[in-house]
Amino acid sequence: MIGTFKVFVATIACLTLGFAVTANAKTRIKDVATVQGIRGNQLMGYGLVVGLQGTGDSGRSSPFTEQSIKSMLDRMGINIRDSTLNARNVAAVVVTAELPPFAGKGARIDVAVSSLGDASSLSGGTLVMTALYGADDEVYSVAQGPLIVTGFAEAGAAETVSEGVPTSGLIPNGAIIEREMLKPAFNHEYIRLELINPDFSTSVQVADVINGFGRQRYGRQIAREESLRTVLLKRPATISATRFISEIGELMIEPDVPARVVIDESTGTIVIGSKVQISSVAVTHGNLTVRVTETPEVSQPLPFADGETVVTSETEITAGETGGQFAVLEGTDLDTLVLGLNRIGLKPRGIIAILQAIKSAGALQAELVVQ
Repeated sequence: MIGTFKVFVATIACLTLGFAVTANAKTRIKDVATVQGIRGNQLMGYGLVVGLQGTGDSGRSSPFTEQSIKSMLDRMGINIRDSTLNARNVAAVVVTAELPPFAGKGARIDVAVSSLGDASSLSGGTLVMTALYGADDEVYSVAQGPLIVTGFAEAGAAETVSEGVPTSGLIPNGAIIEREMLKPAFNHEYIRLELINPDFSTSVQVADVINGFGRQRYGRQIAREESLRTVLLKRPATISATRFISEIGELMIEPDVPARVVIDESTGTIVIGSKVQISSVAVTHGNLTVRVTETPEVSQPLPFADGETVVTSETEITAGETGGQFAVLEGTDLDTLVLGLNRIGLKPRGIIAILQAIKSAGALQAELVVQ
């Protein structure tokens, strides 16, 4: 949500941990709630990408690609059923898209294309006509066109260089809608708003702001909170549903957010919600380093002795610990908490360990989510 979370991002390579704190800001109702029943629908299809430069599927590992090529050529009147194909410039793919609500015939939508076999890259390929099916097994769209692939992979005799994902691509406006979904019926007297992030306080606030607008515009209340997820609206008969939803969506609220700390240990990313508080607690953190060194040595037998020269190893173990200074950490609001964490001066791994330990001690008054 805009302006409700304060985010600081850090990586292991950083020498210091930086915190970015922004002020709370209001947001529109249309950005925190949707009209119940108005949603998109998922589409999926199976197709072939042609025109690859030898980076397509191999016949041995992806036999379905060869079968698909034969079926496609058979529909075109070319019979090669008894032949063996090894066309490395073709790849079998899965095509996905989302059919937006109220989309009509002839409209275009974006499609995502992902390799299904062992193709190494889809760069430079073109998707041939592919039917996209809905959950009811009906064809709703047809996709075709050249792919946009941002990743690449190049291999030589002794080295391979890759960036991004070369086996996935996008076709902007690559599908044409051929069948319309049933249009959601929202042009009724009662319209229900559904919060994207359910919360009791936000639900009540949405209803209060809409009722204030209703008393000023229509002379009566027009909203009632039903639960932490939904708010029921009563549309005046003198205005259309489209205009009514448009006016309601522009009203401003300040949505409430849960007290939550999200940690991604793989990247060293930490996100702290604005409601997070820490009770007074003393914290110390030291970095323990253990180093094991193996030094090879040659052991020779004494002169005239019946022995062999062997290689031995001498092991040396050293340990060192840095840090360990106590600091009092207390955060009645986000600004104070950020200042306290910065005062300790640790790297992201240390901050993550401290937050987990504070949660175990019962001093972190928030939900801790570790990803």
